[in-house]
Amino acid sequence: MDKRNRPSKLPRGLHRISAIALGLYALVHLANHLVALRGIDSHIAFMRAVRQVTRVPAVEALLLAAVAVQVVSGVPMALRRKQPHPAQPRRRPLFDRLQAMSGLYLAFFLLVHVVSVLAGRSVLGLDTNFYFAAAGLQVKPYFLFFVPYYGLAVAALFTHLACVLRRRLPAGTPPATRDRAAWAGIATGAVLAVLIVAAFSGVFFDVGVPPAYLATFT
Repeated sequence: MDKRNRPSKLPRGLHRISAIALGLYALVHLANHLVALRGIDSHIAFMRAVRQVTRVPAVEALLLAAVAVQVVSGVPMALRRKQPHPAQPRRRPLFDRLQAMSGLYLAFFLLVHVVSVLAGRSVLGLDTNFYFAAAGLQVKPYFLFFVPYYGLAVAALFTHLACVLRRRLPAGTPPATRDRAAWAGIATGAVLAVLIVAAFSGVFFDVGVPPAYLATFT
């Protein structure tokens, strides 16, 4: 590879460090959403407990910085990964393409989601809790956007992690084992995406969204 086209170690290092911080938060956030399967009150109670840490100004600033680093460093890396491989000039390997595509979607989702949450808190004065996410899934025709928007975010996160972990399994791991592990992670993400979106859509219990949240779509 031409040195001029070789990605700098600094952006890769920052990307990995910020990915660890943001990944831990994302897993807790997903656990919070899975708690919604037990009901809205359980979800809100879990969120309030987590906010004792994540709403600390210093912690929140670090998480926002991690989002910025992920987007700024991750998008160029994903675009490079989509380019043809020297050994396979016609097409990149499947898991390279999945990692790139899921990374690009996550960058899009992070930007939109963070901006909307910050706007909901500071501009609209809303508590960005269960109802903030569920509102868009309850109003026609907005649910046509929000169902894939949220579902793909969960699926993309697990796909991205699965592709990364596949490459980082111990040396000597058979390719077939690597592939099975990756597909298992991707399948897990797909199942969780369906469960979470279903919970917020009111499939398992009635979701009565307060008028203040519904008003943002009218």
